[in-house]
Amino acid sequence: MADKTILIIGASRGIGLGLTREFGGRGWRVIASERSRSADLHALSEGKDVTVITVDMSDPASFTGLDLADGSLDAIVLNAGITGAQHQSAEKATADEVATVMMTNAFGPAHAAKALLPKLKHGGSLGFMSSLMGSIDDSSGGYDLYRTSKAAQNMLAKGIAEQDAAARDIAVLSLHPGWVQTDMGGPNAKITVQESCKGMADVIEQSGGAGYRYLDYTGKELAF
Repeated sequence: MADKTILIIGASRGIGLGLTREFGGRGWRVIASERSRSADLHALSEGKDVTVITVDMSDPASFTGLDLADGSLDAIVLNAGITGAQHQSAEKATADEVATVMMTNAFGPAHAAKALLPKLKHGGSLGFMSSLMGSIDDSSGGYDLYRTSKAAQNMLAKGIAEQDAAARDIAVLSLHPGWVQTDMGGPNAKITVQESCKGMADVIEQSGGAGYRYLDYTGKELAF
């Protein structure tokens, strides 16, 4: 895979850092973004074909102005995201809290995806870091802010697949990483970062062809 290049937005820690390590270990050239300096990411870049850049999902100029040639990427993963306000309640949510979580988890990634789509090769893959909690079919309620932001992200991703990516045979994936042992997932989560990232890397490597798919890290199709 030495001739393959992936851009990972949001790689300073957790799943993004894990994906950088996994794809780097597979021989991919990795362009990995941080919002503020990540010592772990910079350490990982030593001895591997990893380039560290700075991207802030709340600042469109940071991703619209990236110096990347059109058609230079085989895959993009948009990993940046937040849980949102601690209360997670629709009743308690303020306009600012809703705006922050929706912009960071849904509209920011959609904006970045559209801006970066020309950088993907024909037949490439565009991955959004989603969650099973974004599935309306699966939802049992709770975590209102996070759930609705991921459901919105899924909707926007599907629209990009049909309106923007299909003409160039680009696969659009909404990826559920599983319940992972990260700062967000907590210590009681069921799978390690390494297990999740290995599975998602397999899914990305095996993807291809126009269309939208909502998948977990094992490749299982999820209900929208």
